[in-house]
Amino acid sequence: MLNKLIPINIKPPIPWITAGFHTAEDGEVPPPPHLSPPPLRSSCPLPPPNLLGCTRSGLSLLPSAEEEEKCEQTYGFLPCTTTVMGNLFLVIAYGFLMFKAATYLSSGSELLLEILGPGLVGGLLLPILGALPDAMLILVSGLSGSKEEAQKQVLIGIGLLAGSTVMLLTLLWGSCVVVAKCDLSENSTSVDLRDTKRFSLFGSGITTDLQTTYAARIMAISIVPFVIVQLPRIFKFPSGQRLMVLVAFIVSVALVLSYCLYQVFQPWIQKRRLAYAKHKHVISGILRHAQMSALGRLLTSEGEPNVPVIKKLFRKIDLDSSQALSRAELRAFIIGVQFDEIDLDRDDAVNKVMDEFDTSGNENVDEAEFINGISRWIKEAKHTVGASGVYSKKFMHDFHKRTKDEHNMLIEKSDETVETVENPTWISVKALLLLLLGTAMAAAFADPLVDAVDNFSVATKIPSFFISFIAMPLATNSSEAVSALIFASRKKQRTASLTFSEIYGGVTMNNTLCMAVFLALVYLRGLTWDFSSESLIILLVCIVMGLFTSFRTTFRLWTCSVAYLLYPLSLIIVYVLDFVFGWS
Repeated sequence: MLNKLIPINIKPPIPWITAGFHTAEDGEVPPPPHLSPPPLRSSCPLPPPNLLGCTRSGLSLLPSAEEEEKCEQTYGFLPCTTTVMGNLFLVIAYGFLMFKAATYLSSGSELLLEILGPGLVGGLLLPILGALPDAMLILVSGLSGSKEEAQKQVLIGIGLLAGSTVMLLTLLWGSCVVVAKCDLSENSTSVDLRDTKRFSLFGSGITTDLQTTYAARIMAISIVPFVIVQLPRIFKFPSGQRLMVLVAFIVSVALVLSYCLYQVFQPWIQKRRLAYAKHKHVISGILRHAQMSALGRLLTSEGEPNVPVIKKLFRKIDLDSSQALSRAELRAFIIGVQFDEIDLDRDDAVNKVMDEFDTSGNENVDEAEFINGISRWIKEAKHTVGASGVYSKKFMHDFHKRTKDEHNMLIEKSDETVETVENPTWISVKALLLLLLGTAMAAAFADPLVDAVDNFSVATKIPSFFISFIAMPLATNSSEAVSALIFASRKKQRTASLTFSEIYGGVTMNNTLCMAVFLALVYLRGLTWDFSSESLIILLVCIVMGLFTSFRTTFRLWTCSVAYLLYPLSLIIVYVLDFVFGWS
């Protein structure tokens, strides 16, 4: 019978701690030799169950080999750690670098659009560049390591894919409704630049155009790959899962190409931007002409609309002294407007003025409507030029020049655009450098960010899906989210339409391009499809918001609560399906 512990081979010999084992002298029989614990890769004896490791009194201060293997430097030199706070710092640091990469890609894309114009660039290249950071992160999440490691880390990729889509359609969508809200008229359409009802759930909201609903329908169609890949679970034939992953990948690639080609040959989003620039140029041209025609300045010394001068201008345009301006009188006034070399239809300009000024709908503009309309345009001009330029004598000229430049940046003919851009060679080089820098940063720091998220998940015992779902979209989508909120804050139907079209376009690229990358990983690496709950929440959010936005153009303020509630509901559904019903 043994009466002492079996020593672990450690040199030099050291005294043994006998806590945790009893000898025959203690009145208990020790375990037989064949049940004794095997030697450990450690510098200390086998610890009792209530000890977490070796202490200073446990005869070893060096980390074990097992602990050392837990922290592996990315690329062999980037820092790593096994502590919670250390990994949190790395997640924030690498996330910030990915945010900068996305910002550089966005800036480079905009400069490229300025040089080459819409069409091929705006429809094909820009959507792919916008989704590049997300696609890179999804790719590296399952590209390296063994099959078992890839199966574990790819949860970060699906978490990013789901988190990005859900964030765009819930938090960002709801916030844009809040920021862009205006008073709703009697026919349930928003009144531009009027927000007197504050946070009235039913009295305020936004209105978009019909083309925005088309973008929402395209987004709804983009969920087809998620439906295909779920078919084996729905009809309970798991043997066909690998085939369905391949079919879903092919469909995703086809949808990406179809969407990009649609944007190339039907660039209505780019045309709407161009139309908006033309509309602003009409405003500036009329204001400048009004400034020259009026008997005095349209702005007071305090930078406010000069109502007496606006009244004199009204009486000058009112040729028949009827106290109301007809379309013929407006057209006679607009004929004298010099729009420079920009081709603008005078009749279209008259229609724009009538649509914005004639709030009563009687096809005439009375004095009060004219004063309100001109004052609103002047305030928009102040917003465009900036407060410092309001007091300049060249204020109207500066505003007109600014709108002309914005128009030239979006004009459809690329050769004309190059001629109107100052120093196009330098801008082309700058755009290329920004795109290269953004792409290089996304490629370099995607893998370290995935490793940091994975290590943080291990250190905190929080599933990596939830960390990537919440945190990683902040790194890749923050720049676009801030731009969308700023654009929506202009409180006009045109800008609201463009803002929500961009959101739906971003979700479409997530559901097609990023999903194609993820399915390619699963298929080529032979991974098990274990992501049904994650795919389900993407389906749920896209279907709900797709149906909600595809057949209506006005959204009252209360609708933002629907979007906000879908975000925590998505997390709850994944938790319940995976950890209660055992889907994962």
